Amino acid sequence: MTQKVNMLINGEMVTSQSQEWIPVTNPATQAVIAQVPNATTAEVEYAVATAQAAFDVWKDVAVSERARVMLRYQALLKEHHDEIAELLSLETGKTFEDAKGDVWRGIEVVEQACNVAALSMGETMENVARKVDCYSYTQPLGVCLGITPFNFPAMIPLWMFPMAIACGNSFILKPSEQDPLTPMRLAELFVEAGAPKGVLQVLHGTKDVVNQLLVHPDILAISFVGSVGVAEHIYKTGTDNLKRVQAFAGAKNHMVIMPDAQKQQVINNLVGASVGAGGQRCMAISVAVFVGDSRKWVGELKEALAQVRPGAWDDKGAGYGPLINPQAKERVLTLIQEGKDAGADCVLDGSDCVVDGFPDGNWVGPTLFTKVTRDMSIYQEEIFGPVLLVLEVDTLDEAIQLINENPYGNGTSIFTASGAAARKYQHEIKVGQVGVNVPVPVPLPFFSFTGWRKSFYGDQHAYGKQAIRFYTETKTITARWFEDDIASGPNMTIELK
Repeated sequence: MTQKVNMLINGEMVTSQSQEWIPVTNPATQAVIAQVPNATTAEVEYAVATAQAAFDVWKDVAVSERARVMLRYQALLKEHHDEIAELLSLETGKTFEDAKGDVWRGIEVVEQACNVAALSMGETMENVARKVDCYSYTQPLGVCLGITPFNFPAMIPLWMFPMAIACGNSFILKPSEQDPLTPMRLAELFVEAGAPKGVLQVLHGTKDVVNQLLVHPDILAISFVGSVGVAEHIYKTGTDNLKRVQAFAGAKNHMVIMPDAQKQQVINNLVGASVGAGGQRCMAISVAVFVGDSRKWVGELKEALAQVRPGAWDDKGAGYGPLINPQAKERVLTLIQEGKDAGADCVLDGSDCVVDGFPDGNWVGPTLFTKVTRDMSIYQEEIFGPVLLVLEVDTLDEAIQLINENPYGNGTSIFTASGAAARKYQHEIKVGQVGVNVPVPVPLPFFSFTGWRKSFYGDQHAYGKQAIRFYTETKTITARWFEDDIASGPNMTIELK
């Protein structure tokens, strides 16, 4: 019998009463490995109500105790690291090494949440006026909501609920229905770590569940990672209902290659950054911008990409796994064909990729386009597959203009031996995360994930110090005390001997 995925409501793992169950499939085989519910309206309401009740208690728990929960949690995550990664590989198709990276980057954020006391300190000053003091506190908001995508089912939930809960909030997680097993395992370990009943709730479902949560009056903050259209909907709906929202959206990330860069470093990094994880990550490099004579390296780039092959999660020679579902594969193949029809030169075509022993997998091989123009759909849309586009320009200024005219601003990188070129690039580029000789500049958790423009809707970003500001409110107190009111008398005097 196929496993039915539980939900976590009010501290209990419960089986939904829903009449609608969604199959969870292995992307390499299409075998159904579980069924996930579309939660009922009553289940959503009960989860929110019990999250509110949990918050009313948790907000007054000492910050040191909140930190200790996170310390126990990160220890459990490390203990079960490989087990979680194997489960993640089963439902996403990721290679085991890629899955382990997914889990570890999440653990790093939990470690940051252990430092919540220092991160959430307020400010104080004496004598802002004569014998008047001023000081500020950070206080938790209430019930927070996280809606996470399929492509990082460990890392992105761990971006959200540990930081929010460490700040004193309660949290409702709505993970992707395409790979819910990993988030549920994270939740089980959180309960095992000693998290109080109801502080974390996990609901499953499709857009009906999401829409019910977005407008719920008891939910005060919403975190989201996903596609542009959904991010726009969540941001607009949430803010229209007077909620705090951070919505991370799509990307079209460019790598600029200067002629003075180290050629082999460029090629090695560009291969991994473009087709790693099957290109299914918002920080993937999908456009290579060759400046001047560096365009001569495109042939060697093609040869290197041709050596990469997809495969099953436990195939140690595989560069990446299958795409998440047949619809994702079909979308990528459609865009590849549109690129060909528009006149781009497909010098390496992965459309007919076959993996021995897995005839039903969602495979797309490494694909490389040259002669790409900015009006083509393959340039304008986020492909979210192992497809790399090559553009050629004569100068760094042209490269900067090209990227700044693209509507997305998630990540970019430049490879160069010139400090002056790197300084000019990082200063002038209108992108939130910039790598210098680093292909995928995802910041470590003591910084924040800072996408710009159409890649992000909101004000405060994920993890780092900005997460503390997002999940808390600041209260400022101005106080004056009158010395004439100091009690005097024999019982108020300390006698020194």
